[in-house]
Amino acid sequence: MSVSDIGSRVPPGQRLTTGFPVLHHGEVPYYEDLSRWDLKLFGLVEEEATIPFDEFMSLPRREFVNDIHCVTTWSKLDNVWEGVAVSTVMERVKLKPEAKYVMLHAEHGWTTNLPLEDFLRETSFFGLKHNGETLTPEHGYPVRMVVPHLYFWKSAKWLRGVEFRATDKPGFWERNGYHMYGDPFLEQRYDFD
Repeated sequence: MSVSDIGSRVPPGQRLTTGFPVLHHGEVPYYEDLSRWDLKLFGLVEEEATIPFDEFMSLPRREFVNDIHCVTTWSKLDNVWEGVAVSTVMERVKLKPEAKYVMLHAEHGWTTNLPLEDFLRETSFFGLKHNGETLTPEHGYPVRMVVPHLYFWKSAKWLRGVEFRATDKPGFWERNGYHMYGDPFLEQRYDFD
């Protein structure tokens, strides 16, 4: 790959890393009893759904390859993930027509918002493994959302719920000064960008 190819993949103000930095707010959850983990799909759906851990882990998986970009200015190229496509999970619910946004809910009350069209992109998925290894607790085990075209804070770790909404609402970092959307190529880091 040429330097120009790499350059077109790295947003302005970002630096490459070969590591996988760990950044989060609050405590890392360590699950001792995964029978208590589930994923809830709720809000503007015809009927809410809950997917228990064993059932979620039995869903069809596929490989995803992407670049990720953190708001703290690191980028990691050519990540290979194993995960569940959003379209697979969406087979469990029927959206109401007024659903236009998603709020991702994670452990400890952590949230982040997305337009529905970004959540539904073919490149967005529920991540289970990264570069051949099961996610560690620090990186979001057992399930994290991965939305690679936005800054990585939008890829919620320790995912527990997907709420479908008619209106946009700021999540945790968005309430604390981060951009509502977070496009790395437009450097949408903070609410004043």
